[in-house]
Parts: sequence; structure tokens; C-alpha cells
Amino acid sequence: FRMALSCLSLLVLSCLQSLSANNDFFTSIGQMTDLLYTEKDLVTSLKDYIKAEENKLERVKQWADKLDLLSAAAVQDPEGFLGHPVNAFKLMKRLNTEWGDLESLVLSDTTEGFISNLTIQRQHFPTDEDQTGAAKALLRLQDTYKLDANTISTGDLPGEGLRSVLMTVEDCYELGKIAYSDVDYYHTELWMAQALKQLDGGEESPLDRVILLDYLSYSIYQQGDIERALELTKQLLALGESLHTERKKYEMLCRGEGIRMTPRRQSRLFCRYYDNKHNPMYVLAPVKQQDEWDRPYIVRFIDIISDKEIERVKQLAKPRLRRATISNPITGVLETAPYRISKRRATVHDPLTGKLTTAQYRVSKSAWLTGYEDPLIDRINQRIEDLTGLEMDTAEELQVANYGVGGQYEPHFDFGRKDEPDAFKELGTGNRIATWLFYMSDVAAGGATVFPDIGASVWPQKGTAVFWYNLFPSGEGDYSTRHAACPVLVGNKWVSNKWIHERGQEWRRPCALNETE
Repeated sequence: FRMALSCLSLLVLSCLQSLSANNDFFTSIGQMTDLLYTEKDLVTSLKDYIKAEENKLERVKQWADKLDLLSAAAVQDPEGFLGHPVNAFKLMKRLNTEWGDLESLVLSDTTEGFISNLTIQRQHFPTDEDQTGAAKALLRLQDTYKLDANTISTGDLPGEGLRSVLMTVEDCYELGKIAYSDVDYYHTELWMAQALKQLDGGEESPLDRVILLDYLSYSIYQQGDIERALELTKQLLALGESLHTERKKYEMLCRGEGIRMTPRRQSRLFCRYYDNKHNPMYVLAPVKQQDEWDRPYIVRFIDIISDKEIERVKQLAKPRLRRATISNPITGVLETAPYRISKRRATVHDPLTGKLTTAQYRVSKSAWLTGYEDPLIDRINQRIEDLTGLEMDTAEELQVANYGVGGQYEPHFDFGRKDEPDAFKELGTGNRIATWLFYMSDVAAGGATVFPDIGASVWPQKGTAVFWYNLFPSGEGDYSTRHAACPVLVGNKWVSNKWIHERGQEWRRPCALNETE
């Protein structure tokens, strides 16, 4: 009980400090007028805190299970295990870097005993110098015994009874970086090339190919092979141009410029009264539906949510608006989205795995509303089910978002790709099969939903909703659904969305044999 009171006291103090600092309120115009609700919202914040702690402990448990298996095998023959230089290097890397990241992750945990013990033990852990030394030892062995990088990476060294854990793309990259910092361009080339080889061979890694090519081309240039360096630089520029091209399309579409549908395709888009195959709720009063785009098929429902319903949804959401979240492509866990202040892409560091991933930028605040909190939310969920024919029991809760000054969400996919095996794993409901998006305000200027790959722009219109499928009936992702929320130029943008998942749709949307059907 005293522990709970302590946690609550810390939470209250944190809230009061955040109020005094007035942090981030510019991102939500709606919340500027609702600071009085902060105290009332403390109970909800406490529940969010408990859920966050549970998620954190689950990640720690996964880490512990992985290390338990590794250390159990290693201690059976410690000297034999460490006789393999790759094992020695990875041990130094884990204890110097990864355990420190784990300490940071659980530092706020109430398990004082473990934290204090780990902090004390860390005084005796390897340092950066130790990790660098182990890496340089591998490089010396590579030269002396004329071993190629692949031989070391796969652990295929001479000697009986010695075992090695396979080196990952990140391990190879780390060796290359250490060589680079020592102005050793020969070994930089070998290990960046090995990292690239493993990445191109299908190994899952959040490391960007651009980073590896950058190191590789420069190290080859420094060794005097201008022709090869030029060829790699061209590949690097091609990858960079791809990102730049998407950014350019995105900004043009936000301004109402760019790709437009041909008149012939436009003539095939229609408006209609829609009752979803004679759904009893809409036979006598069908809804108005209009086509926004043909491939992928995007439709808009007109007058689908009333002003009174919108105000009630906003009233429920305002007290609990928090910085918007995104799905971490490594863990699948929802995390606070970073803000972006320049056009340069960035990477974020996962504290548990030590991996890097491309950051998604989202400037807004959001809240989640459940059906049991208010009858209206339950009715809205049922409305979406009636009009889409999809099961809502496995869908995510209704997310309400408010975009403030310059509020945006850069190009992203709603569904999890094949290189994100853990996306939505914690939900246990499969991938996001479809997206339903309510527009709960008009926007004076800006704020469109754009699809850069296909050139579609969908503009906010209060009281309407747009719907599209993220997956083909085969279950394969439709990559043309990559979309973005343009920055709000003038006005205040409110939306709410429902992400619908695969489970429960087996009989409602049967799969197809052709992956693009």
C-alpha cells in the first residue's frame, strides 16, 4: 500500500512539474483550454502508468529468457566458450553496452533490490576500452590467420568443441565502425561489406542500407579504388533520391499540387446511397457514399457522424490527450512519437535490443476511448461494423487525435510489414486489415490525408469518414496505402480512427489465392 502511495505521489509531482513547465501544449489547441481537467485525470494517468510498467516488465522478461539460454550453455565450459573470439567479443559488447541499456530501461522500476545490485555490479563490468580491445583482437586474428569476414561471422573457425553465436548485421557494423574510428579503412571495408551481405541475404535488421553503403564507399575511396567507390556512391544517391522523391510528392500533394487522376479514371468514380447489402440498420435510411480513389479503393461516407456526437467524443477525449504514439517496428509496442524539426531523416535507439530504426514523426496528441466507457462509443463501433461488414471485437479502440500548430503525421503504413514480425504481437489479433478515419472538424488550410505513391489527396470534411483496406484478401500488404497527414496550416484538426484487425474476419472477408486480389 505504501508503495502504491509512493508511486501516486511521484505521479502527482510529475504532473505538477509538467504543468509548471507548460511543455508541448502548443501541439494541441483543444488541450490549451482544458488544463483544469488535469487533476481529475490523475486516476486515468495512474492506470496508464501501471500498463506501461507491465509492458516494460514483459520486455525485460523476454531479454532475461534470451540471456538465460545463452549463459546456461556458456557456463558449462566457460574457458572453452570464451576460447572462441566471437563469443569473447559479444560478451564484452553485451556487458559494456546492452546491460547498461537494460539498466536504463528498468531504472524507474520499484524493484529496488535488483537495480541497486545491478548498479553495484556495473562497477566491475567491461568498459568501452574493453569492448574496443575485443574487437581489435578479432581483426588481428583475421589478418594473422587469413580469415574472411564471413568465416568469422558464421563462427566457422578451426578447433574442435568451440561454439560461437552467429554475428548479426549490427555486430559486423560495430566492428567496421571501430576499424573506421582507428582510420583502418581496410577492415572497415571488409566488415561493412559483410554487414551489407547479410542484410541483402535476408537477415532482419533495423540498420539502414544507406548507412552501410556510406561507410563502405568512403573506406574504398580512401584506399584509392575510385571506380568502385563511385559505383557505390551512385547506389547511395539512388537510395537517398528515393526518400527525397517521396518527400517531394508528399509536400506537393499537401499543397494541392502533384499527381492527379486522369479524366477517364475520374469518370469511373461515383456517388451512391449505400446500405451494405441490405443491412437492417440502413435499408430504410441508407448512407451517402462517394468514391475518393480507385486503386487502392478509398471511399468517403457523408454525414456519418453528427455534430452532437463529435462534441461528445471530443469531451471524452480532451482530459486524457497525450503525445501521439506510433508502433515500434522492432518490438511492435506503441511508443511516444518523436517530433521532427528538419528534413533530415533520423534513427531511434531501442534501449532493450540496442538496435536502430528509422524514426516516424507525428506532431499531435491522442486519446483512446473504449466502448464500455460511454454508450456513444459503442454505437460508433457498431456503425463501423454495420457499414464495413467487419468484426469490431478484435479491432483497436477508437483513437481520437488533435493536431495543433503545424500538426502532422509523416508517410507511414498502418499495417505491419514482413520485416516487422512483432508488429501488433501483443494484441494477438493479427495485422491491421483496414482503416476507418472520421473527420471531426473542417480545416481552414492544410491537413489533408495524402497517399504519395498513388498521388491521392483526401481533404478533411467535418462529419465524414474515409475507409480503405490495408491488406489484400490474400493477407499480403497493399504498399500503395502508404499515407500521411499533412501539416495543419490554419485551423484546428480533429480526427478519430479505428484500426481493424485480421482476426474474426475469416468469414466476413475470405482470403484469396492471388496475392494482389
